[in-house]
Amino acid sequence: MNLMLLEKEDFQDGVAVIRGRRFTHAMEVLKIAQRSGECKAGVVNGPVGKAVLLAVDEAGQEMRLCFEPAGMPPPPLPLELVCAMQRPLTFRKIIHAAVTMGVKKIYFFHCRKVEKSYWSSPQVSEEAAMADAMLALEQTVDTVLPEFHYYDKFKPFAEDILPGIVAGKRFLAAHPAGAAPCPVDLQEPAVLTIGPEGGFTDYETEVWKNAGAELVTMGPRILRSEVAVPALIGRLYPGR
Repeated sequence: MNLMLLEKEDFQDGVAVIRGRRFTHAMEVLKIAQRSGECKAGVVNGPVGKAVLLAVDEAGQEMRLCFEPAGMPPPPLPLELVCAMQRPLTFRKIIHAAVTMGVKKIYFFHCRKVEKSYWSSPQVSEEAAMADAMLALEQTVDTVLPEFHYYDKFKPFAEDILPGIVAGKRFLAAHPAGAAPCPVDLQEPAVLTIGPEGGFTDYETEVWKNAGAELVTMGPRILRSEVAVPALIGRLYPGR
């Protein structure tokens, strides 16, 4: 936790009351009570600054903090991620990587090589995704929550939703075969689509191309999705 993320519900009369995981981390890892009595903090979808310790209850289960704002979080990345649904563990890794790097809109969709069982896993629920996003924001010292969108049918997504997502943006589809080298250091907003472990089918690839996508590759090596996402983002928007 590089940033203690405070939610509006934490505040009572202007003082934040912290319990549970954040309390334990602040006491045992940040050692806020033994050190300076303060730590980096931010309010969800609001400013960043510092939290100053006011008191710890006698039972050692909660603390009271005063938040002092100092500025705004880093700007979001001008990239939207359109990702095939992944196996649960990979799903969580992709969320962490994308949110840590500043992506604020992530669309998950079904396609031919995605196991239908993935959609019913509790680990890919909206609640689980947001919990992972909160951890990523804490790590990267950001406060702005991402948006998650889910589409469990490919054709309606491709025909009805995708055109609105890519309108006015550069559309890139990561695909290892017959693709051009991935561009570097874009100066424009973009949409990046990543396939499932087995890759896109020929039909799906044609759908992307018909929607205006450029097929791009990182080279001849086949990368896991959780590796491809940060590698591609880092290439498209280095230093952001």
